Amino acid sequence: MDESPRKSIPYKKGDLLTGITVETMAAEGKCLARLNGQVIFIAGGAPGDVVDIELTKIKSAFLEGRVARITRLSPNRREPFCKHFGTCGGCSWQDINYPTQLQYKHQQVIDNLERLGGLVLPVVNPILGSVEEKFYRNKLDFTFSANRWLTKEEFADGRTFGDPGLGYHLPRMYDKVFDVAECFLQPDPSNAIRLQVKAVAVRENIPFFDLRKQIGFLRTLTIRTANTGEVMIILQVTYDKMEWTGKILEALAQQFPQITSFFYVINGKRNDTFADLDMICWRGNPYITERMNKPGGNGTLEFRVGPKSFYQTNSQQAERLYRVAWEMADLRGEEHVYDLYTGTGTIANYVAAHAREVIGLEYVEAAIEDAKINSQLNAITNTKFFAGDMKDLLDGAFLETHGHPDVVITDPPRAGMHEEVCRVLLSAAPERIVYVSCNSATQARDLKILSEKYTITAVQPVDMFPQTVHVENVVRLDKK
Repeated sequence: MDESPRKSIPYKKGDLLTGITVETMAAEGKCLARLNGQVIFIAGGAPGDVVDIELTKIKSAFLEGRVARITRLSPNRREPFCKHFGTCGGCSWQDINYPTQLQYKHQQVIDNLERLGGLVLPVVNPILGSVEEKFYRNKLDFTFSANRWLTKEEFADGRTFGDPGLGYHLPRMYDKVFDVAECFLQPDPSNAIRLQVKAVAVRENIPFFDLRKQIGFLRTLTIRTANTGEVMIILQVTYDKMEWTGKILEALAQQFPQITSFFYVINGKRNDTFADLDMICWRGNPYITERMNKPGGNGTLEFRVGPKSFYQTNSQQAERLYRVAWEMADLRGEEHVYDLYTGTGTIANYVAAHAREVIGLEYVEAAIEDAKINSQLNAITNTKFFAGDMKDLLDGAFLETHGHPDVVITDPPRAGMHEEVCRVLLSAAPERIVYVSCNSATQARDLKILSEKYTITAVQPVDMFPQTVHVENVVRLDKK
């Protein structure tokens, strides 16, 4: 039994530490500082700030706290451009200038791969910043609330609860929604559409959903925009009442000719997910269309995006991301390529002209059907797509039936790849693996497994989400 005394921590929860200089950014958007050798993770603040911190968690290895007051602002700060900053958790870095954001995202990738994965890296390429810092998203989800959240200023002005709202959830508060006046994430006519929907609903006395009581009619509004100028609307309601649904959709149809696809979905469940529900096309096309330049510069590709389709939410950066993946794959035209977690087949179809054959695998069956349509739409004949759980679908029998890959491109969700999938890749032993990731921490875990047979030869961070802590990363692995 270990009889050594426990380390004494001279602080307690609620203590106020003053005059602390923020040193750098840490994981998940928190900052890092030190006091007498003790690491402090701080919610709020920016590198270079001098702050007073209220401690919120005491651990033997570190402390956690929140900024109670900023006594000196960092030169890396800037004035937030959105009135909802501080309430909304969506753009948590908008008070930090963009070059500084990129600097810390670049370092975040290096730290995760080296510290978490224990990996040996080549020189990491400079991060590719987003062409647009605002209005870069092509999809937003807004929540209706019968009892919207009030700000401190509204309380001070005597406002009381009970007003309807259409906006975003407060961070980590499923039942609290604040009303959005203006959002800087999605291009026009996104803001105008949202405001029109709310105005019609209020005027017609259409009940907003109450998240706690689980009553009401209007649940969510999804707006999807495409770089072709087309717009899709998805209105989620709790039951079938076309008198109300039709009034909202008809008002939008009259005011916004850009909307080419109108959907509604009836959801009586206790949550807002609709992947398992029928989408009803009220008017227009059952899809919108995105365009992307072909790698190598010979024309364009078109991708149909349905109401349940996954498509990278920053269209302009998606093309840069896929170009990086294509360049790292180094295809010469004869390779047998596997595209894991293919989604609607965007990467598979993007690289198909430069490979002998591309096999796309994906869990969501509806996405695979979209992938096949996208191949047909672009007259691509050398792709095949299969649906199933990746760890069950990709096995020795599948490889024997469909051929061992020369190159694998993988773009898994944030959780990364299942260990069994990594082991199958080691067994299949392709010449190259290109790993596209939206979470370099789980990417580091998977790369550590793959390092048994592979060497990392290129690393390219790509910023898809300005004003946030998130960063995409592409890694090339060559067989030893």
